[in-house]
Amino acid sequence: MLDRAKGSGEAMPAPSLKPDISSRKPTLNGRKGTKLIGGHFSPEVSTQLRIIAAEEGTTVQGLLGEALDDLFVKKGRSRIVSG
Repeated sequence: MLDRAKGSGEAMPAPSLKPDISSRKPTLNGRKGTKLIGGHFSPEVSTQLRIIAAEEGTTVQGLLGEALDDLFVKKGRSRIVSG
């Protein structure tokens, strides 16, 4: 009974080994040529970033780019994230 579909006597089709990519989100053009950099922080860090972004009319990504640029300068590297 394991290889029969609902006892009808017909064999069940073999499962596909190919991944189902129909549900994957398309890559946004603005992300081409970029890499995701992430980290895990407390919920309070996330909240503060979102509040500052809203107050300044920017995005969390924009703030993180600004912070990375500041870090690069502090460490003697050149700015490469924000203009």
